[in-house]
Amino acid sequence: MTAPLLQLRGVAKSFGGVRALESATLELQAGAATALIGENGAGKSTLVKILTGVYRPDAGHIDIDGRAATIRSPQDAERLGISVIHQESVVFDELTVAENIYAASPPRRGGRIDWPRLRRDAAELLGRLESDIDPRAPLGDLSVAGKHLVQIARALAIRARIVVMDEPTAALSHREADELLAIVRRLKQEGRAILYISHRFEEIMDIADHYMVLRDGATVGAGQVRDTSLDALIQLMAGRPVAQIFPKLECAIGAEVLRVEGLSAVPEFREISFSVRRGEILGVYGLVGAGRSEVMQTLFGLQRPDTGTITLDGRALAPASPRAAIAAGIACVPEDRQRQGAILGRSIRDNIALPSLARLARGGFTRTARERGAAERWIGQLQIRCRDAEQSVQELSGGNQQKVVLARWLETRPRVLIVDEPTKGIDVGAKAAVHRTLGELAAQGLAIIMVSSELPEILGMSDRILVMRRGRTRALIERIHASAEQVLRAATDA
Repeated sequence: MTAPLLQLRGVAKSFGGVRALESATLELQAGAATALIGENGAGKSTLVKILTGVYRPDAGHIDIDGRAATIRSPQDAERLGISVIHQESVVFDELTVAENIYAASPPRRGGRIDWPRLRRDAAELLGRLESDIDPRAPLGDLSVAGKHLVQIARALAIRARIVVMDEPTAALSHREADELLAIVRRLKQEGRAILYISHRFEEIMDIADHYMVLRDGATVGAGQVRDTSLDALIQLMAGRPVAQIFPKLECAIGAEVLRVEGLSAVPEFREISFSVRRGEILGVYGLVGAGRSEVMQTLFGLQRPDTGTITLDGRALAPASPRAAIAAGIACVPEDRQRQGAILGRSIRDNIALPSLARLARGGFTRTARERGAAERWIGQLQIRCRDAEQSVQELSGGNQQKVVLARWLETRPRVLIVDEPTKGIDVGAKAAVHRTLGELAAQGLAIIMVSSELPEILGMSDRILVMRRGRTRALIERIHASAEQVLRAATDA
């Protein structure tokens, strides 16, 4: 193996006595992609900010081309050939594509910006990326994928040798993600070193040559991707066996509760059919744009289907609103807990009671004592860490906010519980707690539909897996037969 293009050794960083990084190490090879893996709070963002000059390390060494390098600012990073493509595009929508590409260093002639050359050079860079984007187009007119491509062109413009990609496909469709990964391969062929950060293990196994795992601010594992496995990476990342992260309880599967047949809401999804039974967790997997959330929103009455039938406990159901769905026995924990799931400025008691006010009230008047009793029951049952039921939800950690949202819908006493990305954005300890709760609820006979983009979660918690692609059902796989390769094959065009 050749000497690394970039090497971090013993890098440490603290904030107010809290250690964010502790003796972290990283090596990036020219012409290769290294996956940076770790849970939220592991130190990935801090490491990237040190690498790009936003933070300065308290200790440690950074070498580029075998020589010591000091990165005091983003400008230093750029001069050293380091560029970053963020998950949320850092671009200027009011400027043109060409102006964004050369925002940092536009070509000049006679002390002034050489506009014709700027547009020509931008067109040449876009051509190298096999893009037909017009350099004169306002950037605000582009899709998220288009804006990512402009950021990559910007990296080429500054002749970046080290390109950091932070969750670059998080908001992209499957086709757009494939196109971006093809560009990553071309960047590798050109000899650039890629630091690739993603929670999508299927992408890591596909695009990365090497990996480095951070846990609690320290490097706990590194090596070649071809020599490791999905389970091994998860165990390194979490610091515990996979079985502890996904504590699936074995329980008896009962009678059918919900049946969906030929459900369509064009263009989001077509001819979706499945069933879910008492005590069962039905996992629903698919990439961005598969239509998973749209199906769940239809079941919850947020939109009406064009065709198809929904049957609950043997009776036809056509929920025209969330109120009607709740009355029928369907509850839905939405994907975005902060915008759709919780009222952050209100108390835990208020949040849990809100969908159940009609039942908790008496004579048309709310009863604080009954609401508090319900909240305290769920605080104990779900082990919500809080001061008391009157504490504001916005003061809680992400994992405890998620538990409040879950309690809110469980208080409606549903027959079917839909959870959309139930562990998104929470740490591994909170994930294990949510998984344990879902397993216990299933053991009590609740029918659960779990939508997730995390393949390990789907494989670890589901009794059956419904795989969607481009708005259609592509596979229904029993747990005993499910493998990562089989699910990914059904979810993609491979």
